[in-house]
This record gives sequence, structure tokens and C-alpha cells, in this order.
Amino acid sequence: MTRPLVRSALHAGSVAALAACLLSAGCRTTDAGDNGFRGVILEARQKVFPTLAYIRVVREALEGGKNEKQVVSGSGVVISPDGELLTNHHVVDKATEIRCQLSDGTAYTARTLGSDKDLDVALLKLDCPSNTPPFAAATLAPEPMTVGDVVLAMGAPWGLARSVTMGIISCTDRYLEGCGQYTLWYQTDAAIAPGNSGGPLVDTHGRVVGLNTRGNLFGGQAFTIPSPTILEVLPRLREHGNAHWAWFGLNLQPLHDFNHDMYFPSTNGVMVAGTDAGSPARKAGLLPNDRIVAVDGAPVTVVNSEDLPAFNRRLGRLEFGKEVAFSVVRDGKEQTFRFAPTEKGRVEGAQKAFERWGFTAKEINRFDTPDLAFFAEDGGLFVSAVAWDGNAWSAGLKEKDVIVSWDGKPVKTLDTLSAIYDAAMKDLPDRSRANIEVLRRGRKAQVVLNYLEDTEKEVLE
Repeated sequence: MTRPLVRSALHAGSVAALAACLLSAGCRTTDAGDNGFRGVILEARQKVFPTLAYIRVVREALEGGKNEKQVVSGSGVVISPDGELLTNHHVVDKATEIRCQLSDGTAYTARTLGSDKDLDVALLKLDCPSNTPPFAAATLAPEPMTVGDVVLAMGAPWGLARSVTMGIISCTDRYLEGCGQYTLWYQTDAAIAPGNSGGPLVDTHGRVVGLNTRGNLFGGQAFTIPSPTILEVLPRLREHGNAHWAWFGLNLQPLHDFNHDMYFPSTNGVMVAGTDAGSPARKAGLLPNDRIVAVDGAPVTVVNSEDLPAFNRRLGRLEFGKEVAFSVVRDGKEQTFRFAPTEKGRVEGAQKAFERWGFTAKEINRFDTPDLAFFAEDGGLFVSAVAWDGNAWSAGLKEKDVIVSWDGKPVKTLDTLSAIYDAAMKDLPDRSRANIEVLRRGRKAQVVLNYLEDTEKEVLE
């Protein structure tokens, strides 16, 4: 894909040259079909602006140990005539209400068809009458971008109706450790502000080349999920409501791990750094320092960290319950391990606020809270938030305390704790104390909770 005008400007001094072009009289055209650069930008803008959506979300906020409502906003882009819309997972996470305003001012409620926290992608569907005319829809580019390509970041930052900023692709394969194991990122200097999350990154042909996700409040570089990765997972979001990743429980490491200053003297394969407790890989006997050289006979080479996401996606797309042959080199000898993946399932535990007690309890999840899963391999609950002025705070309960038992009764699920809470509220004021056994940093501790005081009730004097 060539863009002669764009590339000549880039060779003449990148963005500075482009800015000079925009300000020059020769490029000041009002006709979007003109061959001038400004005409190219206007044409791309006109293709995508009708597909933009401002998204307003009411979500549950349990972070303060209370069950509160929080209003957040973001951007989205319509990708089908029947009203499918792409945005970020973090924009609609824990949403109780989603409202979308389109470019023509019309507004619709929306529901989530599918969402994936790992990729930070969500697919919504506008709730509209059956006789609604087809929506304007953007096109997702199937091919990757290249460094130096001019891009436009579009969306509704700061609650503005619509906006567009311009920049270039600074890097096409940025690896961000801890920010998505299945994707590399486009890095761009197009300004992405709060509220741009979920909006499209657009090329000069007016196609969506990515979903803006990680911006910078003070400017600088921002990060976008590439459209080829989104297209890869989109059918699964539609069919299953999630990315439907297969899970082996493998923690992998490249041959040249610069971040951890570890280099393995091999030219092929990928290193096993460890396996998750209870995972198919651990049950099959894989060990740290094993080197996987092939999967079902197909060679594997993960030299640098940038190679990991593609391999993780390859494993994640395999069929649940079907054995896979891993060719592994251990102590210089190659051997084969056969084991089947399971569904990855939820990557974040459910949570609930117990307001009279003054804390929020959350399910331990091996992906979301691996440090706690190490101490509680069979699951359980932990304290995810404590209200600073609540009864739990006064009693000394702390965040990340794992709840072992409540008045001598083992507690493993939210349903169990909810039943205890309902019974406790019925017994007030006759009974208002509880003995809680917790696991704190691997050691057991006792906490006595007195919840007679209603800290949520205002006292007027």
C-alpha cells in the first residue's frame, strides 16, 4: 500500500514537514477530493466520523468497600450496518448501563455481545428498532501498518462531540510486559487523551487500523491494538461472548530475554519459565528450563519478547480437550509430551460489597491474583477493598487478606459469604460480632469484627 504524498513529506522531515505542508498555501484546499494532503485527511475523516460513538457507561464501583455507581465515558466505532460497535473492555467493564451517542446526535442503549480483558476489546450491539436504517460502518484493515505511516486518532475525548489528531506509526511491534499477553501494540505519536479509549486509529484511506487503548494524559506516545489482531478474535467474541482462549498453564520465556538479562544458547524453540498450579502443563510433567521446539510437529521459535504474543495466540486458538503434542528438549534430549488444553474461562474473579461490614470480597483468580492463588490453590475469597471509615477498617481487616473461615465456618465462595451476611443482618442487634480467620501474607491471623455501628447512616445533630 503506497502513499506517495505522505511518504515524500515523511522523508522531508516527518511530522514537522507534514505540519508545514498543512500550513502552506499550496495545501490549503477545501475540496476533500483534491490530491493535496489536506484533502486526503478530510476524505479519511469523512469516511470514519459518521461511525464514531460517544459511550457513557454507568458501572458498579466496589473499590471503596461500598456498592456505589460510577459514570465513565469512552469512544467506539460502528463496524456493521446492524449496529455492532467496537470499544475497549475497560470502558464497559462491570457496566450496568451503556448509552451510545452517534455522530448525527441519535442515542441508543447498547449491550455487550463479547468482551476480552486480555486484549482489552469489547464488542457491543446497539439496541434499536427493527426498522432502523442501516448504520454507517467503518472498515477494519486486514493488513499490518508500517513504521512511518500517517494515522489519525479519532474519538470523543474529554466528552467532546468528536475530535481527530494526527501522527505517525512510531513502532508496529511494541511489547508491553504485563499489558496483554496476546498482542503487540502500535505505538503512535497521535495524541490520545482520556475518553479516546475505544476510538479508532485510522489510516489515510479511511480504514480502521487499530483500537486506541493506552493514552498519555500529558501527550507523548500512545498505544493501539492492531486491527489484524482484532479481526482474529472478532468471530469468537460474536460466537462465545469472549475470546474463548485455550489454556495450557504455560509460562513462557523467549530465548533472548533482555528484560530479565537471561539468554539461552539455542537458535530455536521457546523456554518454559514455569507452569501454573493445577494446569494441564504441570499435570503433564513440564518443568522450568524445558525448551519447546515444536507443537504438533510445527516448529517453534520465540527469540525475543516481541515473538511471544503471536505464539500465545497460536496456543490460545487450539481446540479444548484435544491432545496436543509438545516436542520438548530437556537436558539435551528431545521428548514428547501430550496433553489437552482447557478453556481459560474468566480472568477476573467476581466480587461483592458487604456494606455493613465495610469491605468488598472478591474471588481468587489465578490470572487476576496469582500471588494469592499461590497460597490458595483451590480458590477462595480475599478482601479486595476496605471502606476507610467502616467497621472492617476499625477491626484491622486489610486488603488482600484471604478469608479462611467466618465464626468457624469455612468460606470458599461468594454465595457462602452472602448467606452469612444475610443471616447476620437479620440477627441485628442481638448479634453484631464475628471472628474471622484470615491468611495474611501466608500466615494465619484472627480478626474480630464488630459491625453494630451503621457507618453509612447519617446522624443529624
